[in-house]
Amino acid sequence: MAIREILLYPDARLKAKCEPVAILNAGVDALIQDLIDTMVAAGHSVGVAAPQIGDTRRVVVVDVAKSKLGRDNNHGLLTLVNPEIMSREGKKVLREGCMSVPDYTGNVVRAEEIVVQFTDRDGSERVVRSSGFEAVAIQHELDHLDGLLFLDRVSNLKTDIFRRKGG
Repeated sequence: MAIREILLYPDARLKAKCEPVAILNAGVDALIQDLIDTMVAAGHSVGVAAPQIGDTRRVVVVDVAKSKLGRDNNHGLLTLVNPEIMSREGKKVLREGCMSVPDYTGNVVRAEEIVVQFTDRDGSERVVRSSGFEAVAIQHELDHLDGLLFLDRVSNLKTDIFRRKGG
C-alpha cells in the first residue's frame, strides 16, 4: 500500500489514547498493510503502532524474526488489532529505541514474558505467549496505543537515556 511518515516526538498525536477497532474492514486492512510497509521500509524496525503514522486505531505490527535479538524466539509477523496483555511474568531491563524518538535510546524495565490477546488480520481471535525480545517489542508497541513512549518508562531521564551515535 504505502510507506507512511513516522511522527516524531514531541508530536502531540503520539500522546493520544487510541480507540478500539469495531469492525475489521478494508480500511483496517489498508492500515495494517501501511504499518507493515512502513516497518519493512525502515529496515531496522521490529514494530510500528498506528499512532506513529497518525492513526488513532488500536493496531500494531511486530516482527522480530530478522533481528539478532529475536530471530531464535518469535512468532513471525504479528498483526495485532485491539491487543490486550492478559498476564506478565518476570522483569528485564533492555535498551530500547523508537522510530518516533530517533536520536535516543533508553533503559526500560519490561516483563520478560507476556500473554497477549488480539484479533489478527484475518479476523481470528488469538492468544499468544511471548518471551524475550519479542515480548519487549510487543509491550513497546502496545504502549503507543495508550499514548506512552519509552521515554515515559525510564526511571531516570539523566541516567537511562542515551544519545545515539551520529544522532
